[in-house]
Amino acid sequence: MNRKEHWEKVYQTKATDDVSWFQTRPAISLKLIEAAGTGKDQGVIDVGGGASVLVDCLLDAGYRQLAVLDISAAALEHARRRLGNRADAVEWQEADVTTFQAARQFGLWHDRAVFHFLTDKADRQRYVETLKRTLTPGGQAVIASFAIDGPLKCSGLEVARYDAAAIGAELGAGFALVEQVDETHTTPWATEQKFSYFRFKRH
Repeated sequence: MNRKEHWEKVYQTKATDDVSWFQTRPAISLKLIEAAGTGKDQGVIDVGGGASVLVDCLLDAGYRQLAVLDISAAALEHARRRLGNRADAVEWQEADVTTFQAARQFGLWHDRAVFHFLTDKADRQRYVETLKRTLTPGGQAVIASFAIDGPLKCSGLEVARYDAAAIGAELGAGFALVEQVDETHTTPWATEQKFSYFRFKRH
């Protein structure tokens, strides 16, 4: 099963609150996006946003030029249905981040869902190439991954785990780490997963 088939099956067969990564409110993501100071008209793209409520919260906070990128059409449809008429204010992109070609650049890139699933080095390199094409110079990237002591698998797939040095090496010299926030995420079935969030600024 390829990457797209896997995630379509997940979102076609599970409720949005019956997956390990579900959050009722993405508090740390919102805190880091606010700390980045990105203008509310400079654009935010949520990579692997799927059915996450982050886009709802950003709309509530007055952000414009929002986009949600996900490989799964089913995931995006969950989010669109939830937002109702407000979905028209969001750009929905069904694509694999490793091959995504954005029509414009964004001031902030957010990813809580994708990078740690890219266990192949070539995929990670393509991800960084997409990031560089998509993020404005001086823009910021908030990337969350499983922490060094986090799980080895998620959704039946092997994952990579990162600390600041490892993820900084993947992004390369064009990005400077601004801050790191660690989280113990509690899944809907009360197990714990260790995450690390990294906020980078692009030179």
